[in-house]
Formats: sequence, structure tokens, C-alpha cells
Amino acid sequence: MAGGLVGLLDDIAALAKLAASSIDDVGAAAARASVKSAGVVVDDAAVTPNYVRGLAAERELPIIGRIAKGSLRNKLVFILPAAMLLSAISEMLVEIVLMFGGTFLCFEGAEKLHHRLTHGPEHDDESEVVDLTEAHEEKTVAGAIRTDFILSAEIMVIALKDVLDGGDQGIVSRVVILAIVAVAITAVVYGAVALIVKMDDVGLRMVETGKAGAAKVGRLLVEGMPKVLALLSTVGIAAMLWVGGHILIVGAYELGWHGPEELVHALEEPVHDIAGVGGVLGWLVNTAASAVVGLAVGFLVATIVTKLPFMKHDADGEPAAAH
Repeated sequence: MAGGLVGLLDDIAALAKLAASSIDDVGAAAARASVKSAGVVVDDAAVTPNYVRGLAAERELPIIGRIAKGSLRNKLVFILPAAMLLSAISEMLVEIVLMFGGTFLCFEGAEKLHHRLTHGPEHDDESEVVDLTEAHEEKTVAGAIRTDFILSAEIMVIALKDVLDGGDQGIVSRVVILAIVAVAITAVVYGAVALIVKMDDVGLRMVETGKAGAAKVGRLLVEGMPKVLALLSTVGIAAMLWVGGHILIVGAYELGWHGPEELVHALEEPVHDIAGVGGVLGWLVNTAASAVVGLAVGFLVATIVTKLPFMKHDADGEPAAAH
């Protein structure tokens, strides 16, 4: 009896170790998948603050909270089941969908870059009228959630592709990993957005304290946040072109066209042998090549889109769907 009990406890301990190992594997896979989505995450964080511009300060955090809930619903209720269905039918479908997402990233990055070059940096309109109506708030939240759906789909498909490349996880592990990615990225993005949009209010409060040190820091925050938003927007554009181009290069290789990736590796080789900095230089070359591909594809798609007869354009000649 005692021997049987000891054997049972040994089995339970072994199962516990296996479960702990599986949790570690799932956590590590979720972390890797989240990192691979970094380019889209930066874009998401750069786009979202624009939705609370012109709204009452006390409504900023509630609106961001509602958008975050909508984003999480997008990922868990709609995109996750669709991604699981795609991976169950064919992993090749995931690669194809991912390449469509990469192409969209390239298009959006090129479009934003073109707008930046032709119109200059965007500035806040200090005379902008605050709209306090409930209808305007509902419209703002609905528009933000619609835009988030596209970005969330890209994030989840990128994460799924990394999970599929990482090994033969079961369906349950895939669901858990993607759910972790969905929750973690949503929390990081909208937590950062909340911090960004309220930082100027924090600065004003510090100025109002009347204390010299606090007032100085407060003024730096108030004056610095527009520069932070501008920098974040620039980084977002670069990240979209780099990530989109990289997705297309790798995807083309997976689908049988090896030329682009082999060319990139050929460009990397000369710098890999440089002592101390070879790895960094190789990564920079790869990133630059991916960005060039992203820029070329993005401008090509943008040119085609502007020629489509059903596309509406605003007064500046930009597609009306641009944001």
C-alpha cells in the first residue's frame, strides 16, 4: 500500500514537472511571437492616440479603455478562431494570408511616408473644438476598433506563423499561446497609449504645484510629448516598411521563390566577418534590404490603388481610407 502511494506520488510529481515544462514552453513561445509582431505593435501605438484628439480630457481614459476592450474582442472572438481554422486547413494558407498582411503593411507605410514628404509633419490644431457629444464618442470608438481589427489581424497571424515555425504544438497550446499574445499586446499597446495621452496632463499638474523642480519637469513633459508622438509616428512608418518587406521576403522563400532571400543573405555575408560588430551590421543590412523591398512594394500598391475607379480621394489627393 505504501509502495503504491509512493509510486502514485512519483507519477504526480512527474506530471507536475511536465506541466511546468509545458507552461514554460508556452510562455517562451508567446514571448517570441509577441516580439515578431513588434512592427505592427508600434504602428498600433502610434495610430491610437489620434482618436482622442479633440475630446474632453476626462473622457480620454474611458475611451481608450473601450477601444482596448474592442481590440481584445477582435483578437479573441473573431481573429483567433479564424486563425485556428486556417492553420487546421493548411499552414500554407497562413503564409499566404501573412503575405497579404505584409503587403498591406508596406502599402500603409509607403502611403504615410508619401504624405509626410508632401505635407510635412502633422501638428496638433490648438484651435480644435472639443466635441462632447455622445454620438461623436461612439463614432470615435467604432472607428478606432475597425482600424484596430486590421492591425490585430496582422499581429495574430504573425504570431501564429511564428508558433507554427517553432514546433509541433497541439491545437490547445496554439490557442493558449495566441491568447497570451492577444492579452499581453493589448495591455502593452493601450497601457502605453493611456500613458502617452495623459502625460501632458501630468506635466500640467506638476507645473501647477509651484515647486521649481516639479514645474521644470512638468514643462519638459508638456513640451516633449508632441515630439514623442512625432518620433513614435516616424518609428512606426519605418517599422511597417521593415516588417512588411521582411514578411514578403521570407514568405516568397517559403512559397518557393528563393531569389530575394538569397540576395539579402549575399549582401549580409561581407559584413558578418567584421570582428565585434559583424552580427549587428548583418542585422542592419537585412533590415535595410527588407525596408527597401517594403518601400518598393508599398509604392507599387499605392500607385495601383490610386488608379482604381472606385477609390475615393480627399482634397489632398489621398485615398479616403488612409488614416
